[in-house]
Amino acid sequence: MDIDHLRRWIGRTEEASDVVTPRLIESYAATFTPHLAPGPEGEAPLALHWCLAPPIAPMNALGPDGHPAKGDFLPPVPLPRRMWAGGRLEALAPLREGDLVTRRSTIGDVTAKEGRSGALCFVAVHHEVSTPRGLALRERHDIVYREATNLQTATPTATAEPEPADLVWEVEASPTLLFRYSALTFNGHRIHYDQPYATTDEGYAGLVVHGPIQATLMLNIAATLAGTTTLALDYRGLSPLIAGVRFLVKARRNVDGSIRTWTEGGDGRLRMEGSARSL
Repeated sequence: MDIDHLRRWIGRTEEASDVVTPRLIESYAATFTPHLAPGPEGEAPLALHWCLAPPIAPMNALGPDGHPAKGDFLPPVPLPRRMWAGGRLEALAPLREGDLVTRRSTIGDVTAKEGRSGALCFVAVHHEVSTPRGLALRERHDIVYREATNLQTATPTATAEPEPADLVWEVEASPTLLFRYSALTFNGHRIHYDQPYATTDEGYAGLVVHGPIQATLMLNIAATLAGTTTLALDYRGLSPLIAGVRFLVKARRNVDGSIRTWTEGGDGRLRMEGSARSL
């Protein structure tokens, strides 16, 4: 992997725009209710921005995993598996029904590492999301690319002791939830809806719950506990969350005023974790 070549993509930018339609808000709310932070009428629920202006590639421009082929905006990382690794989100101001939303994206960094499953490449993408009223969200999205290794052997099976929390949401990780979110985000990644591909080709134990589904729920539970939708969330994925069972979204107040939030699989083990604070 020629990391120096890939780092030439640092600083590359693109812009995309979309409209917050009543249909999108209704569909999004129907997918996540009752696990959304309350907000004034007319404001879009938190994390709806991940459904706006998705990359739209023709069928003949998709890779075998269902993602758009690399090398246009994102660097052409020569590793075949792509996942949502984590990031940081600052929700500065609400999106509202009818808003024309513009997202400016910049490649911030490209780094190579060696993990337990082999070579890894991390790409950090910075986004600024604006409405006619000004900057609404600032975000760093961390993408990880990995080799085509079988992940079933790395998936823990022992049950862990669940962490105590101040607020707990129980969510059913059904194939319908995954399908709806893939449709809302125009996400063709086959690990979320094509079980034979997810298990045979990519080596997961089943369909994989989207990283942004977990981050959406973590942001909303933190906002519910904090009593505000103006907050920042730092989060990272720890291990894949497999669909088919109920999982828990948890939040706990820390003594410094921040909020720890995380998701637990049916075995009690952490799948994603983060820290939120009011802005």
